[in-house]
Amino acid sequence: MTLADPYRDYCRLRDEANLLRQLRDAEPLAHGQVRRGGRDFVNLASNDYLGLSRHPALIQAAQAYAEAFGSGSTASRLVTGNHPAYAAIEERIATGKGKEAALLLASGYQTNLTVIAALADKAVVKRPVTILADRLVHHSILQGAVLSGARLQRFGHNDLYHLETLLQARRGEFVLIASESVFGMDGDRADLAALGELATRYGAMLYIDEAHATGVLGKDGFGLVADCPLAVDVAMGTFGKALGSFGSYIACSKLLRDYLVQRCGGLIYSTALPPPVLGSIAAALELLPNLVSDRAGLLELAEALRTALRGQGWDCGASTTQIIPVLVGAEAAVLELAARLEAEGFLVAAIRPPTVPAGTARLRLSLSAAHRPDDIARFITVMARLAVQFASAA
Repeated sequence: MTLADPYRDYCRLRDEANLLRQLRDAEPLAHGQVRRGGRDFVNLASNDYLGLSRHPALIQAAQAYAEAFGSGSTASRLVTGNHPAYAAIEERIATGKGKEAALLLASGYQTNLTVIAALADKAVVKRPVTILADRLVHHSILQGAVLSGARLQRFGHNDLYHLETLLQARRGEFVLIASESVFGMDGDRADLAALGELATRYGAMLYIDEAHATGVLGKDGFGLVADCPLAVDVAMGTFGKALGSFGSYIACSKLLRDYLVQRCGGLIYSTALPPPVLGSIAAALELLPNLVSDRAGLLELAEALRTALRGQGWDCGASTTQIIPVLVGAEAAVLELAARLEAEGFLVAAIRPPTVPAGTARLRLSLSAAHRPDDIARFITVMARLAVQFASAA
């Protein structure tokens, strides 16, 4: 056996199970489209929910910051990378979320990983630590729990009764409850007020991932936490989805922000976001409160698409947002369905385990305010033709 054999065998087994992942080039275009292999497709796989990645204001701000401050930040924020723009952006985020403070970091994955590890550090809280995570939270949250060394238990998806049962068993411990406000693979929502009430009653900390709500939902588009800020201790969100840029943030108390500056590896040891990215973030936040009609139109489009698909017999789960799953079940079937749609000019993500639970392979439809209504109408027509074969097998 060579050193390469185990990795070769792993990839071969994934390929045989229709689970092999592959990188494919894609060039984003306007109007919710993408170019791949010389062909243009309607892009139903992107998280650019408001179409801001191509907005002139973001592009111009990125260019202006690059010309004024250079292309790179040159160091971590604790060394020389703490650009003056950080303070203004963090103040705007904190105000929008209804929290005392905010902290910008790099990718959302890195933020969940390192912030949760810091908050659940038993050497700091000096008690046994348990993280109670919704069954469907993002992989980065689970990895943050592993990195922390805390006990990890998972409660049924949006199952408040199960969560309370676990909380009752963990009295006297430091407990961090982790959930998402909008679940990225299912498009449904958590009841933040009810989660907050449980957290308060049992003395737990509530951590909410707002990656898919930021920009789209809540007061002025600042996410669902903005509608009930007192219910949530720590809100995480990203700029790389609806806000069209890159990076992430934490909104929390001033005390927790001060603590994370001391303890969060994702801040301490990571090069700061580059000036062009800060420029595009600032521009997106400036636009956000004025995008009322874009947000409303996006959600109306999603509701119309869900209604049409369900009427054709497709299972769209409990989605209530711009993310619409089309549950197919078998891995081979969802790959075939995605290929059939690609032949018709639609790029759709075929999501398979372990990203989603076994037996729930699906298409993940991500709508954007940039999509043209005629393209979505054509998609509905194509799905009606495919429903006879696929929806009955789901």
